[in-house]
Amino acid sequence: MKNDELPPGRRMVLRIAAVLGATTTVGLFANDRFTPERAGTPSGPSTARPARGPGRAAAAPPAAAGPQAGARLAPSAYRLQPMTAESPPRYRRALPPVRQRPLLRVSGIGRTMVLSFDDGPDPRYTPAVLRTLRAHGVRAMFFVCGEMAAYRPDLLREMTADGHVVGNHSWSHPNVTKLAPSGIRDELGRTCDVIERSTGAPPLWYRAPYGAWNRDSFEIGAELGMEPLAWTVDTLDWTEPGSSAIVRRVMDGAAPGVVVLSHDAGGDRSQSVAALKTYLPRLLDAGYHLTVPRR
Repeated sequence: MKNDELPPGRRMVLRIAAVLGATTTVGLFANDRFTPERAGTPSGPSTARPARGPGRAAAAPPAAAGPQAGARLAPSAYRLQPMTAESPPRYRRALPPVRQRPLLRVSGIGRTMVLSFDDGPDPRYTPAVLRTLRAHGVRAMFFVCGEMAAYRPDLLREMTADGHVVGNHSWSHPNVTKLAPSGIRDELGRTCDVIERSTGAPPLWYRAPYGAWNRDSFEIGAELGMEPLAWTVDTLDWTEPGSSAIVRRVMDGAAPGVVVLSHDAGGDRSQSVAALKTYLPRLLDAGYHLTVPRR
């Protein structure tokens, strides 16, 4: 036997140790999944266990592979964590630019238009608007007020289920140009929270009440991830001019890229509902594609 040659028995022991070591390494890499807790993604507060310090008990070590792995352990948050950490990480969407003026039109292929409704949801009129849109297979935008939406989250969920866009129209419909930045943030932020709780997603668009915008509203809206959208055609339905006058204003203003402003709340909106039943099929017969903008 050469001096650098190991006895057969010892060679066998080393081979077994090498195999066991390789198996453990594969297991560690297989379980080293990309999770928010390890990557530090902004999906919420970190769930990483803090380092041990004075007065803090040491964290329980992970269960070892082998026969001892079947030992019964007391339930704990640590034992449940691997079950909840398998979901894909969530990422913040890119924030939009800070605009100096609201968007007035939308781009699209051909004769594309957008119908939008403000101030709701109202249980007296919003359901009728939704039924009419559904009957014609048309999607629209609903800019809701938080104080209204908080009482009717079911209508927000119905809007989302039908493919409509739910936008932010502030909490209580104030003139935001007369508010301090903190007031604007509260009006928009609270409404964002209601929309996200009701629909499962935060709003991507917002509209200032009365069409009154200022620099603070543009900046805060962008911070909250929303683009400002105004309108091209105002039906003035809030003045209750009669359904025929509303229909005439929509048809006279119809053109590619137009955004139509109507209301489904904030007063008696029976004329708005009746007008929609008339001008919507006329727009479709004229070859207009009524849809919602994408982001």
